[in-house]
Amino acid sequence: MTMQNAATGTPYTNSDRRPTMRSGGARSRRRRTTLALARTGLALAERAAPGLGARAAVRMLMTLPRAVPGRQAAAVPAGDRQRVNLPGLAPSSIVTEAWGEGPAVYLLHGWGGDRTSWRRFVGPLTRAGFRAVTLDAPGHGDSGPGAYGPGRTLLPEMITALRAAAGHHGPAHAVVAHSMGGLAAAVACLDGLPVARLVLIAPMPDVPSAIQVFAEAARAGERIQARMPRALERLVRAPLSHFDAVQRSAEYETLPAALVIHDGGDRKVPFGLGARLAAAWPSARLHVTHGLGHHRILHDERVIAASVDFLMAGSSC
Repeated sequence: MTMQNAATGTPYTNSDRRPTMRSGGARSRRRRTTLALARTGLALAERAAPGLGARAAVRMLMTLPRAVPGRQAAAVPAGDRQRVNLPGLAPSSIVTEAWGEGPAVYLLHGWGGDRTSWRRFVGPLTRAGFRAVTLDAPGHGDSGPGAYGPGRTLLPEMITALRAAAGHHGPAHAVVAHSMGGLAAAVACLDGLPVARLVLIAPMPDVPSAIQVFAEAARAGERIQARMPRALERLVRAPLSHFDAVQRSAEYETLPAALVIHDGGDRKVPFGLGARLAAAWPSARLHVTHGLGHHRILHDERVIAASVDFLMAGSSC
């Protein structure tokens, strides 16, 4: 099987491939070494200083992962790229990119992603008569850093970025969001962002679930994990219950219609978390996939078609 260079379209030679493989291997080894050291430090803190360990764990939690090399976005023409200032975070700003005309559909990536995550959605959305607006949250992609400095952010800044994009480009007919972006979109809606429809793909339902997923990956102990919520609340200056989409949505009789799409074998955000949000959200429908995991689900044609069909059902375009 002949592999091609994604940038040039020319076949790779053996000499083309070897440096990439070595570089990727070195990056992988560095990540494994860093993770091993972090786990060792958290294990020591669990026994001797769980409060200090919780603060260190929160710092790890809010640190964005490095972009994964080798993921190629679908080829689409460049959109209308603009820089949007974030209120309350000056001089911070985000980058947005838009295509098409019609009711605006905002697409919000997950933790460590960027606006290129949605390139495969652009064509189907614009052909259906929507204006597709993607954005890079603070610290992601081409956007500037947020209040926590380069390479770090927290959920409230993702919510602020979505609201700023909608304020700049116009009212949102719908929001399509992935993973942590799904929680940001749900909370923005609960906080009053006008939106007719939501598509939440592999959504995180609340912050404690995100802490648990992180703690299991970092092997943070129970004493550290128990102290992390308070440490986070001090940073965001708000109770974590405000960011609990399950608890808050259950208090409403009516909310914008939502389609929750989640893969049964998702190993990043377990399927049960998205199913729990779908069960609590009024007028939500759960769409289950198999074999797509947490990231490939964004590139699946059937998932994209189901999302667009759902948005068209609530649109006059």
